[in-house]
Amino acid sequence: METIKNYLESMFSSLPNSSAVLRAKDELEQMMEDKYNELISAGKAENEAIAIVISEFGNLSDLAETLGIQNYMGKKGMPERRMITLDEARNFLQDEMHHNFLIGLAVFFFINCVTPCILVSTLYDNNYGSAIGMMLLFIFIAIGVGLCVYSSTVMHSWNFLNNQPCSIDYGTADYVHNQKEAYRSTYALLITLGVILCILCFVPVSVLGSLNLNDNMDNFGAMILFILLGLGVMILIIAGGKDKAYGRLLKLNAEGTVGGNYVPSQNEEKHYANKFVEALMSVFWPTITCVYLIWSFLTFDWYITWIIWPIAGVVRKLFEVLFESEE
Repeated sequence: METIKNYLESMFSSLPNSSAVLRAKDELEQMMEDKYNELISAGKAENEAIAIVISEFGNLSDLAETLGIQNYMGKKGMPERRMITLDEARNFLQDEMHHNFLIGLAVFFFINCVTPCILVSTLYDNNYGSAIGMMLLFIFIAIGVGLCVYSSTVMHSWNFLNNQPCSIDYGTADYVHNQKEAYRSTYALLITLGVILCILCFVPVSVLGSLNLNDNMDNFGAMILFILLGLGVMILIIAGGKDKAYGRLLKLNAEGTVGGNYVPSQNEEKHYANKFVEALMSVFWPTITCVYLIWSFLTFDWYITWIIWPIAGVVRKLFEVLFESEE
């Protein structure tokens, strides 16, 4: 019976979320359930009963007039949507994880492209060392670019998600939503770890620089800084990318349709009445991070610059209270 229910959900998923459509859906579900029970009572096997029910009630166009929803079948703005199966959803999430890992690794190489230069110039303070350092710098950049190019091929088979209307049935939406909820604690942990690494990356520079041992200590501190910063950003990209992949699947069903009811978390995203504020809030934390790092590295007043984080938190909350849309 679960198979029949999922099939029924897919039949109605792209129709408008109106009382008439929902009433017709309940009526058809009852008809299918009665027919299924009748076939089982007559001694039919479960798979055979399901096949008969779907063949008899599976064409919504033929039943539209009986159910009183013929006016909704050809409704403008409700194009035929491709149904994403559970297996496809699993494959998409797996490919997205692979893609995000490659992008995160590429960014790590971009951030650390100067690390080999610093290392080689520290070990070999001559023209030969500088030449090797520059060569390694371009190798790191080339590796990063290669990873970005390869990562785009991983997601090439999913371009249809951007080019045609798609939707997911109730069972798939429920699976994705449960996976997202299970990932919530891991996501919070990874985001926390990534932010901590980005904030604390300056500690080696500050500590080793304050020891005044020699110039090499400053260089090693700078290398550790770039490594920690690269790891932090990489973790943020991987963690955020996986969460975004769940959200992308859950938002496939158009708002205002029956399928739009499948996902309780679909409307969690904040919206702002002012378009400028909405654009600003979409890049709020990356902007604050850049301001923090630039201010800190220009002044080296690390004991003061940390104050930007609590101030930013208060400012963001004020913007949410003042400009968040009630829709």
